[in-house]
Amino acid sequence: MIFHVVALPHTITSKQYLTCAYTQKVLNFCKMMSSLGHTVYHYGAEKSVVDATEHVTIITEEQRQKWWGTNDFKKDFYAVDWKPELSYWRETNENAIKEIAKRISQKDFICLIGGSCQRPIADAFPTHMSVEYGIGYEGTFSKYRVFESYAWMHYIYGREGTLNGIHYDAVVPNYFDPVDFPFSADKDNYFLFIGRLIHRKGLHVAAEICNTIGARLVVAGQGMVSYEAGKLVTNEVTVTGNIDYVGTLDVEARGKLMSRARAVMVPTQYIGPFEGVSIEAMICGTPVITTDWGCFSETVLDGITGYRTRTLGEGVWAAQNVDKLCPKTISDYALRKWAIDVVKYRYEEYFKELLNLWNKGWYTLSYDPIKRRHGAFI
Repeated sequence: MIFHVVALPHTITSKQYLTCAYTQKVLNFCKMMSSLGHTVYHYGAEKSVVDATEHVTIITEEQRQKWWGTNDFKKDFYAVDWKPELSYWRETNENAIKEIAKRISQKDFICLIGGSCQRPIADAFPTHMSVEYGIGYEGTFSKYRVFESYAWMHYIYGREGTLNGIHYDAVVPNYFDPVDFPFSADKDNYFLFIGRLIHRKGLHVAAEICNTIGARLVVAGQGMVSYEAGKLVTNEVTVTGNIDYVGTLDVEARGKLMSRARAVMVPTQYIGPFEGVSIEAMICGTPVITTDWGCFSETVLDGITGYRTRTLGEGVWAAQNVDKLCPKTISDYALRKWAIDVVKYRYEEYFKELLNLWNKGWYTLSYDPIKRRHGAFI
């Protein structure tokens, strides 16, 4: 199979930009499909470091500096607007279309991660299958869609007013490279919150829980306005207590901090499509304390890999009981579900089913359950 994978304009496809979940998706998707022997063309920013048959530059560093030169993503979240009429989407799409046209053949797949902002690319190739392969956003358009979770698929169906299932929509969970998230059975005496420092991510809830039990909370992420011992002010919330703010972390520091935490707190207030921080923590063998809706109903085994909570009382109880959970059990479960060497087979099976559309499609009787053989449903 041949994949044309178009990256996002505001980042470089490399581990340096791991804080952008969708850039991480592009990076690991290329790695997975390449490892299976498929041809992968990556279309993205200059200086990308990606496992692909060919990297094609469609965004120069000069362009990125023109569009985002004043944005420091290590302090604030990426200053990107999801409006396809903006110059960085227009120019990137035009360049992608031009470069894809030089390389594409009949049954190739075009893989898009930017939702409706990248729809012009799909429209330019109407006889090819353009697949949105990691939907955790609302602006979806394609006939061929892969969602991050069933919770998010059903949320989108509700938004669309869709009452029936769609045969070539699928759910394939987000995927992670275990190399980036080392296991540790030994834990230090702190809880961790890592992510955007906004109200909807639940930083205030994590601080409230830790303050109630007198525990130390280490905080990492984008959005800090000011910090002094015991007080962190962000763009949206102010939290006080035994708080250590450590900034935005690189891959190595992120993995180390996660692996040594007593628990990682992910008290997301909205209906989360996937919330990858919780999976990263579990791969490290670290339990998670989350809310009890959205993706967490699929990803967190309550009382085994962490605790799902709804109230402060439940959150406090969870924090006081995380030491009862087994790090090895947590890590083993996460690796069976979300490691790239597992999830890649689920993607391969999905794309093989799409290839059947060139023949008998839904009526094809041959079926090779790759994802079940490789433990993706365990």
